[in-house]
Amino acid sequence: MLNINVRTSVMAWLGRKYLPRLQGNGFDLSKLTFLPATTLAPLRRHGLDPVPELARTRVSAPVSSLPLPFGLTAWLVTGYDAVKAVLGRPDGFSSDFTHLQRNVGVVARHSPGGLGFSDPPAHTRLRRLLTPEFTAHRLARLTPRIHAIVDERLAEMAARARDGRPVDLVQAFALPVPSLVICELLGVPYADRADFQRLSTARFDLYDGADASFGAISDSLSYLLDIVAGQRRAPGDGLLGRLIREHGDEIGDEELAGLADGVLTGGLETTASMLALGTLVLLRDPEHFALIRDGGTRGGADAAADGNARDGVVDRFVEELLRYLTVVQVAFPRFAREDMEIAGVRISRGDLVVCSLSGANRDEDLGPGMERFDPHRGRVPSHLAFGYGIHRCVGAELARMELRAAYPALVRAFPRMRLAVDPAALSFRRLSIVYGVDALPVLLNP
Repeated sequence: MLNINVRTSVMAWLGRKYLPRLQGNGFDLSKLTFLPATTLAPLRRHGLDPVPELARTRVSAPVSSLPLPFGLTAWLVTGYDAVKAVLGRPDGFSSDFTHLQRNVGVVARHSPGGLGFSDPPAHTRLRRLLTPEFTAHRLARLTPRIHAIVDERLAEMAARARDGRPVDLVQAFALPVPSLVICELLGVPYADRADFQRLSTARFDLYDGADASFGAISDSLSYLLDIVAGQRRAPGDGLLGRLIREHGDEIGDEELAGLADGVLTGGLETTASMLALGTLVLLRDPEHFALIRDGGTRGGADAAADGNARDGVVDRFVEELLRYLTVVQVAFPRFAREDMEIAGVRISRGDLVVCSLSGANRDEDLGPGMERFDPHRGRVPSHLAFGYGIHRCVGAELARMELRAAYPALVRAFPRMRLAVDPAALSFRRLSIVYGVDALPVLLNP
């Protein structure tokens, strides 16, 4: 999904800067709970929905002051048009990591690198190297493996379910599918899947504070530098091997590790969260479940027409899920390069701007009833689940391929699947950039 490599929240960055000072005064910034509720609202939800405060803020002021301590001027952007105005202006806003180091005081063992925290011309050069690997032609080679990986996971789940006990869909399906697909894409051993999952997940959940998030980022880059060194010695058939063979010394090891980290973090935790939360949407509404299970098949139609109908139903379902869930809740932060006005609000050079993707994707400017999930919804403006502008997710189509393959296969393999617990008992992430559910216990054959 989004190329959000090592994306973290402004609250975590503030924690990194002021942690020693405040802990000395008896505060523990690791929990971030001292910040105002309005500041934390973009990272909180009620079940699958953004907290109501976010919608109220969007209606009253699509660009509003983001209350932060220590005199830092920051803005929260929640309106659809306003978010596009910010994300679509690389000339007016910078994403470069050095701004966080200089203005916010971020300290890290490694600069994140990759696409997410870079500006043109460096971003342009790196994106030019990576984009060919995500064309429809290149990705087509992964289609059989994606379907095989999904089928393998379903078979293992079926074997596990024979005793009638619940299966955790997160651990059994939602995490392994994108993990194995990314191993296939990068060309690294499947044995590394557990490390991939750990390094991807830890950075996004901020409930344990800034130190855990930054530690996971540095661990990931150190780990991937070792992978890159091995690929330098013997380039494989995956993305890293091809980049090394085609570009050689034109791209350095740290740049390769940053790109790999972007693929890992942008395509693993996000897709896993979509698979788990999307399944929850299916399970809470039998009509939606039947829609994907049956796929819009029509009696008497020829096979090709049936196939097209099924594809169309699933495609619309996936796009509406992407909009409705928007698991990546905020875009990586921008710093204003100059004085400007967005949605009637004056933003000064050097101000920090945080865009709420989950807020923008519920904006009524897209159409009526955006707070509801509606797989039958007519055409609406493009959602922002993959971001917008030059930093839009380079792997968006890969994410779609996985979701389109996984949902129909899952509900057809287990047509009577249901939740094994009361929905109220589910545990969701409490303060997270990438929203998700901790576990999803299901009965596959009740």
